[in-house]
Amino acid sequence: MGPAAELAVRIGRELLKVSGSSRSARTWSPSVEQSLHGLGFRHSVSPLLVARVIDPFLLNHHSLALGFFNWAAQQPGYSHDSLSYHSIFKSLSLSRQFSAMDALFKQVKSQKILLDSSVYRSLIDALLLGRKAQSAFWVLEEALSTGREIHPDVCNRLLAALTSDGYSDYAQKLFVKMRQRGISLNTLGFGVYIGSFCRSSETNQLLRSVDEVKKANLNINGSIIALLILHGLCKSSREMEAFYILEELRNIDCKPDFMAYRIIAEAFVLTGNLYERQVVLKKKRKLGVAPRSSDYRYFIVDLISAKRLTEAKEVAEVIVSGNFPIDYDILDSLIGSVSAVDPDSAVGFLNFMVINTGKLPAIRTLSKLSKNLCRHDKSDHLIKAYELLSSKGYFSELESYSLMISFLCKAGRVREGYSALHEMKKKGLDPDVSIYNALIEACCRAEMIRPAKKLWDEMFVEGCRMNLTTYNVLIKKLSEEGEVEDSLRLFQKMLEKGIEPDETIYTSLIEGLCKDTKLEAALEVFKKCMERDKTVARRVLSTFVLNLCSNGHFAEASQLLRKREHLEHTGAHVVLLKCVADAKEVEIGIRHMKWIKEVSPSLVHTISSDLLASFCSSSDPDSILPFIHALEHT
Repeated sequence: MGPAAELAVRIGRELLKVSGSSRSARTWSPSVEQSLHGLGFRHSVSPLLVARVIDPFLLNHHSLALGFFNWAAQQPGYSHDSLSYHSIFKSLSLSRQFSAMDALFKQVKSQKILLDSSVYRSLIDALLLGRKAQSAFWVLEEALSTGREIHPDVCNRLLAALTSDGYSDYAQKLFVKMRQRGISLNTLGFGVYIGSFCRSSETNQLLRSVDEVKKANLNINGSIIALLILHGLCKSSREMEAFYILEELRNIDCKPDFMAYRIIAEAFVLTGNLYERQVVLKKKRKLGVAPRSSDYRYFIVDLISAKRLTEAKEVAEVIVSGNFPIDYDILDSLIGSVSAVDPDSAVGFLNFMVINTGKLPAIRTLSKLSKNLCRHDKSDHLIKAYELLSSKGYFSELESYSLMISFLCKAGRVREGYSALHEMKKKGLDPDVSIYNALIEACCRAEMIRPAKKLWDEMFVEGCRMNLTTYNVLIKKLSEEGEVEDSLRLFQKMLEKGIEPDETIYTSLIEGLCKDTKLEAALEVFKKCMERDKTVARRVLSTFVLNLCSNGHFAEASQLLRKREHLEHTGAHVVLLKCVADAKEVEIGIRHMKWIKEVSPSLVHTISSDLLASFCSSSDPDSILPFIHALEHT
């Protein structure tokens, strides 16, 4: 490793170390900048060094990467170049910081910095993944204006994205520019574009454009282009025009296949033109060609890869509705990806796969489908999908049952999830703790406390070992419902089992006990927290004080904070003083402030300042002034 590479490693590790130990982890701050100055390399900064530090060390920490990038720009005699911009764009794109990317790109343009073609390409791809097609268009414009060559595949993906996302004017400009510059069009870019353009254009203009493009780009699949055009026309209620251009499409090397003819025939059914339908079907038998499933396979894969999911769905629906052949892996991919934009269609593809081909989806595909059905509140579709798969013996091992039960619980279908639990047990499968946790959490969300307790008992009988999540969910819910004795028993049991409580458990218990006026028990819980984890205890203390005050126990809260170990916890003292001020319990506040003044006068100013700052955001700050004045005279 050379000296420059060693320096990059040293800087990268130092930045991660300093930012990780600061209050706001992995962000740029004055302390981080100070540590850089301490390394003494300011006069050795170069674009290559900046790039080597950002990539790989800061790629996943965009704030740190951008801070370092901007810091470098301020060093004497330094200026960024294509290398350093490539690294910062890469970091920002990974964290989807599109506003920062836009600002930096404007900087590139204003300073007339020439970026390498690979930087423009990666920037366009990142913007397309972030559904920022318009911004990607401006990046391409800049690249071409500076004489950079951008790969045709990138231009075609952008053309498809602009068309699909509704930027028809920009798509038209890019289409014209690509033809003028001789940039090759492919089936993906031209197909998506012409499938949309045809819906509003005259057929003569449409055919002339297709003919010219097809002659200049022999790699374009004519049959797919014909299908997309006819589908677009029929979707626009122009089925008669679609019928009339069948022959013209054949003449310009865009032979309609059986699927294309079927699209027009079905459109005539919908409009009641049954005679024309018969004519189309005769033409299909005489002139149509069988669709090549491999061609459509590659086209659908390209659409999915380019995130053109709506177009992928529409092409697949044409294939599936006509019962044409489609590969299993393509269907599997469609189910998972299309569910993000159209869960109903995804379920339709699942039904076609299972019923027509006898195949079953991969577990990762069912997971994507289930997640998106839950996200779109389609629990009925979820149930029907699971019922179909269950009838084909899909659920036969722990992984598939775990997936089904967890998503049923997320969808709020607790009873169905509970039934699936007993079904798997009948098959001799032992549910693991994650399955029980999902069901218990779903029961608690649905206010079904008794079934949740029953599941706990079932876990105990079955010998299923509870974990932190199990106790967390139950203790939180039982405390909320006022069943503090039960929550305390669970707390004691988890300690006996050697499971360490977290902040949520301590907070939930203390909140429930304070509401039930079991202050001694709440104090005992807090003492255990102090014994086991002082860092967690510091965070829990303010919550404890707030809960005591919320239930009118101001004196007890003051007494709690008078313990020597809590003196330096200024935040908790501020919580108490603000609560007593809101409740007009001025005497308690004055006594507490006097005590602080006696034992640690230096803290008075800090607490008073923090208290005053908290009152500034109060809805009625004027009502607090008498309290502030009283404290000032303690």
